[in-house]
Amino acid sequence: MTSAPIYVVNAEKTVITLAAGTENYVTDAETSLFDDAESDEPKAAIFSHDDLTINGEGSLTVTANANNGIASQDDLKTTGGPPTVTAVNDGLKGKDSIAIKEGVITISAGGDGLQAHNDSDVEKGYIAIEGGTLHITAGLDGIQAETRLLVSGGDISLTTGGGSGNSSMLAGWGLWGSNGDDAASAKGLKAGLDVTITGGVITIDSSDDAIHSNSRLTLDGGTITLASGDDGLHADATLEISGGDLNITQSYEGLESAVITLSGGTLHLVASDDGINVAGGNDGSALNGRPGQNEFAASDEDHLYINGGTLVVDAGGDGLDSNGYFDMTGGLVIVNGPTNNGNGPLDYSGTFNISGGTLVAVGSSGMAQAPSSSSTQYSVMYNFDLAQPAGTMVHIETAAGEEVLTFVPPKDYQSVLLSSPALANGSTYVVYTGGSSTGPATDALHTGGAYTAGTEVASLAISSMVTSNGGQRGGPGGGPGGRP
Repeated sequence: MTSAPIYVVNAEKTVITLAAGTENYVTDAETSLFDDAESDEPKAAIFSHDDLTINGEGSLTVTANANNGIASQDDLKTTGGPPTVTAVNDGLKGKDSIAIKEGVITISAGGDGLQAHNDSDVEKGYIAIEGGTLHITAGLDGIQAETRLLVSGGDISLTTGGGSGNSSMLAGWGLWGSNGDDAASAKGLKAGLDVTITGGVITIDSSDDAIHSNSRLTLDGGTITLASGDDGLHADATLEISGGDLNITQSYEGLESAVITLSGGTLHLVASDDGINVAGGNDGSALNGRPGQNEFAASDEDHLYINGGTLVVDAGGDGLDSNGYFDMTGGLVIVNGPTNNGNGPLDYSGTFNISGGTLVAVGSSGMAQAPSSSSTQYSVMYNFDLAQPAGTMVHIETAAGEEVLTFVPPKDYQSVLLSSPALANGSTYVVYTGGSSTGPATDALHTGGAYTAGTEVASLAISSMVTSNGGQRGGPGGGPGGRP
């Protein structure tokens, strides 16, 4: 075979129906009959110049030795059948769009797993996944849309660039080379204008960003598990999370965007650097900095908003880092921050106003910050003389013995910050370390039960919005990324 085995030259719409009980195989040669770059050469083992739909209950196995697996120059849809595609380049390629509603799709691609690449019309170049099961292993991006990517259902499993162990900081994926050229991208989900996720089960193991948008990223549902060699979620402009269950088990930075708004959902983030990084500009991992560092210019427009939901952060760098402003009005936030004094559990360069919700932030004390005095909810912070070992309970109660905080940090810590509606002006709070609690624990935060006292270390009387035993930084943080 010296051309595409299935080649649709001109048709308003083509439908390939896989008959129930049949096994269908399509394979092309390593080279094509057309060797003129100007010719109208088919670029896939199954190639259509017009709309292409694949349905039915049979199986389809495509082996693309020359280029792409299945491609359409218009819209590509799969509504059934279990296609299995192995391609030296892209797996499924629909120039105007790709739509997947059902079926089991397995792709092994040297390039992108799925790609919609129309860059001349903002209404095209999109991918919509409503259902089905996708297993994709890609050398480059797993699913890449030129404009918009919508996931509302389905079960999606992606491995890109060799996985998170083949980190973008170490293996050259997504980095700038010595000649200034942007190297290949190996992201999980990626779109030029907008990524929106409202449902589905998504599992990604990527050497580059797990989910990436060059503009907006919205998460409003779904169960998502990510392991990334770079950012877990990255959006150049805005990142909004209002629902869903997100678990980032590995990342360089967990969430990154110029404006981040959290209003719902349950988020667990593990990051070797910042848990959340608010900074404007395009992603530039490892550009003019230590490996993996993202360079951004601080801006008054950079903002972190936390209005609801549950956020649990385990960060090797700054826990929550805003190179602008930070406002919290609700929700539960637990920050297990750095153990080194070059970073802090919180780091902001503008102001941090807290008016609601519960914030627990522990970590090193050298760069520790508390909320701004312009807040309307009270905060207390205690910095120990010496670092406390991981697993040492910290307990804060009223002078009358009523529990306010019982927490067991999973890492060494020297600073404890609590902001809670339970704190009241004029009241005195006693800080203990050690001891035990009979109350149930979620994310190491105990509630209810009886506390058996450990060692009393301080008594703090609230007379201002922020009460501390000293040593805290209440003003601007360091430079971009919270780095001094």
